[in-house]
Amino acid sequence: MSTEIFCGYGPVDAYLADGFERVPGMSSRFSAAICARVLRRQAEAGFKGPVVEIGTFEGRFLVAMALALEPGERAYGFDTFDWPDEQVEERFLANCRANGVGPERVAAVRRDSRNIAPIELRNATDGKPVRFLHIDGDHSPETVASDLALAQSVLSPQGVIAIDDVLHPEFPFLVVAVHQHLRAHPDMRLMCVIDREDIVAAAKFLLCRADAVALYEQDLMTRFATYHYIMGGDALGHLCVVLTPKPRIFRLERARE
Repeated sequence: MSTEIFCGYGPVDAYLADGFERVPGMSSRFSAAICARVLRRQAEAGFKGPVVEIGTFEGRFLVAMALALEPGERAYGFDTFDWPDEQVEERFLANCRANGVGPERVAAVRRDSRNIAPIELRNATDGKPVRFLHIDGDHSPETVASDLALAQSVLSPQGVIAIDDVLHPEFPFLVVAVHQHLRAHPDMRLMCVIDREDIVAAAKFLLCRADAVALYEQDLMTRFATYHYIMGGDALGHLCVVLTPKPRIFRLERARE
């Protein structure tokens, strides 16, 4: 099932309509559209900076993010690029070119995120704080905790951290790493839960600083009103936005009929 959802920005929407499904990967079109909208919201507010992805594979998700960037900005894909073979980096760059993303807009960085110090990540990008960082590498709780710490250290004040597969049944304890990170960083908030489409296209969590929530919250609820679960999510004492392909609310009255 492919949810017909768009972010409202021409280059990204053209890729989502014709190109996204042809790039191998497990990222969902639903989450790609929403995350691209986050990037466009940042651009509209005048916030600039690089985009980073940990765990790029063949680029399905990162191409969408790169297409949402402003001129002069760049997306960086960090990956070991050795699975399932040594040609995966070549296929990633070919997929970028095929969808209108040239080397001035995207770069492949062959590194294991577990061995990157914050200063190394900043040096590998353009030296500026990162405005969006997508964590989709090794899915052990320990590695996700390490990637979250790395992301936190380079994040811009208005930046967003996206964590993939948080509620995936194959990785049931990833949510523990996220919970621990939020407890350790009380200035951070779970801003949005992007529900999954199926067993493959799993949920993402979007985190940002508390004083940046207002930049995104209403915009996401309005832009994706069709997919807004109006009850929200109980997120450690506050409500977060929940976007889901089928925002159904159980009604006891109907259940009794």
